[in-house]
Amino acid sequence: MAHAAQVGLQDATSPIMEELITFHDHALMIIFLICFLVLYALFLTLTTKLTNTNISDAQEMETVWTILPAIILVLITLPSLRILYMTDEVNDPSLTIKSIGHQWYWTYEYTDYGGLIFNSYMLPPLFLEPGDLRLLDVDNRVVLPIEAPIRMMITSQDVLHSWAVPTLGLKTDAIPGRLNQTTFTATRPGVYYGQCSEICGANHSFMPIVLELIPLKIFEMGPVFTL
Repeated sequence: MAHAAQVGLQDATSPIMEELITFHDHALMIIFLICFLVLYALFLTLTTKLTNTNISDAQEMETVWTILPAIILVLITLPSLRILYMTDEVNDPSLTIKSIGHQWYWTYEYTDYGGLIFNSYMLPPLFLEPGDLRLLDVDNRVVLPIEAPIRMMITSQDVLHSWAVPTLGLKTDAIPGRLNQTTFTATRPGVYYGQCSEICGANHSFMPIVLELIPLKIFEMGPVFTL
């Protein structure tokens, strides 16, 4: 999870998030180069005497500053579209979880485990134990295996919500009357936190998401849910 004074993105826990971080760095380097070029041109404009009488008629320069931005847009668009289509792919998931947004808590349904359903509420401060995170921990965590493709089916029962876990590169809107889906494959075990990322009402910031990712062998041994 994020820590105090963190500037960069959270560490990736899924291949999609690794691709997003790589694309972020790729786009940021292009932005740095553009900013440096513009600042350099402004510096020369302010410090150099413009004595060139042919500056008003420079066909080569106009050609360059027309073609160069188009090339830059292509360099940004191609990897962006690649990641966009990767996030939409759903290839034979091993497990399907349904997440339903309410005001203001989440309901999870393990459709492959006999319809196991439970609610996930934020822990009040009086119920926090040493090591728990205020405003982030919940009473019932979502336990999932690592190294297995997991499909999340996301919807809402009342207003717009958004199911988001930054370290996994996930952010999918929960819309009443609509069933959205997303997939992910976690690469390492741990406890990962997220929050509703849609302004859904007065208690919008009090419906966190907690995923507890464990090795696949332990998950297959039997129920590991503590409700």
